[in-house]
Amino acid sequence: MNAADIKVWDPLVRVFHWGLLGSCVLAYATQEEHYDLHLYAGYAVLGLVAFRVLWGLVGPRHARFSDFVYGPTALSGYLQGLMRRTAPRYLGHNPAGGAMVVVLLVTLLIITISGIALDAAENRAGPLAATRLFLYRDQVILLHDIATDVGVVLVVLHVLGVLHASIAHRENLVRAMLTGRKRPLDRAQ
Repeated sequence: MNAADIKVWDPLVRVFHWGLLGSCVLAYATQEEHYDLHLYAGYAVLGLVAFRVLWGLVGPRHARFSDFVYGPTALSGYLQGLMRRTAPRYLGHNPAGGAMVVVLLVTLLIITISGIALDAAENRAGPLAATRLFLYRDQVILLHDIATDVGVVLVVLHVLGVLHASIAHRENLVRAMLTGRKRPLDRAQ
C-alpha cells in the first residue's frame, strides 16, 4: 500500500463482502448435512443482501448503485476494451463489476427466497410455513438448485473478472477490498 492511496471501499462494504463470502461458503458446505446451520447461513445471506441493497441507496459514493450501475452500451464498451487491453481503469466498480454486483444480488435473493420457500414446502416451517408451498415442492427444489448452480457459476466468473481486471490495470483488487484503498486514477500504473 502506498501513502498516496485513497479510500474507496468503506468498512461496511468490506464487511458485507467478506461476510457474504463466509455465509455463502457455509450455506453451500452445509446443504446436505447440518440443516439448521444451512438455514442460518441462508438467513445471514438474505440479511446481508438486504443491507447491501439499502447501502447501495444511501451509502457513501462508491457503495451507491448510482456510482457503478451502467447501461448496456457502457458495459459492452468496457468488455470490448478489456479484451483489447484498452479498457479504462475505474476508481470504484467498473461497468462489468457493477453488472456482476447487481446480477449476484438478484441471484442471491432468488436463492434465499427459494430456500425459505423450500423450508415451508418440505418442513412447513419458517415465515412461509402457513402457505401451500408443499404442493409445489418439486418446483421449489428445482428453482433453488438451479439458482444455486447459477450462483456458483457467477462467483467463478466474478473471481476470474477480478483477476483479469487486476492484471489488466496492474492493481490488486483483492487487497483493495481488504484495505478499502486504491491508487488514485491519475497515478501511473
